Amino acid sequence: MYEAFYGLKARPFNITPDPGFLFLSPGHQEALQHLRYGIAEKKGFMVLTGEVGCGKTTLCRQLLAELEDKPVETALILNPRVSETQLLQAILRELGEEKVKRGRQELLEQLNGLLLRRISEGKEIVLVIDESQNMSFEALEHVRLLSNLETNTQKLLQIILIGQPELREKLKERKLRQLRQRILVQADLPRLTREETGKYIHYRLYQAGANGRPEFSGPAIGKIHRHSRGIPRIINNLCDKALLAAFVRSRDKVVWRDVTRAIRESELS
Repeated sequence: MYEAFYGLKARPFNITPDPGFLFLSPGHQEALQHLRYGIAEKKGFMVLTGEVGCGKTTLCRQLLAELEDKPVETALILNPRVSETQLLQAILRELGEEKVKRGRQELLEQLNGLLLRRISEGKEIVLVIDESQNMSFEALEHVRLLSNLETNTQKLLQIILIGQPELREKLKERKLRQLRQRILVQADLPRLTREETGKYIHYRLYQAGANGRPEFSGPAIGKIHRHSRGIPRIINNLCDKALLAAFVRSRDKVVWRDVTRAIRESELS
């Protein structure tokens, strides 16, 4: 609604995980570097955690986009709340297999054969499982067993588990100690600081084509940071509503009262 008024080419504060709007705070840069290092060095098991809305999925999509130019095939599992058999079938389909087996042992053999073929073709395979905190203990243990697929010289599969802080707590359970011992790369996405929140807002406006307007006042940014606690998804929601409030007033600057109105509307929705 307000894009034309402000001369924007896109809505700057959509909550969809668009890598084109990825703001790399120092914490995000560090997490991304950890994952890049883990893949380059074939560490096998990696874990990325962070609060809801901190940008884990967007960071993951950025990583996958970078891998497109490399001899790497990826399998992205978005809904891991499935049985071990269904998980294997989903991985195979993600890797391009049209006909998948039904039995678990047959699926393991099919996956092992596919991975060996890909490795012989000079490719690496990276499995990314989002929302991993929702996986059952049995499914997580099964993922650990997948890391046993290997040749004499290398692992056939690199695995990245992405999840909320509950994933860290789950991995501390004694029954998952063997999996925990195999995790060689861990990263956690922190919330944005007050300064980073301001830079985040300005960056997204710039990416959307803003040229000096609209702008957010210092008090407005401070209020957004305090209410959002530095969580990007909440920042986006508040900024979008505050921009709409400024647009309704035909103003180029988003001020404190616009954010107050945005907070009130967010609490009612």
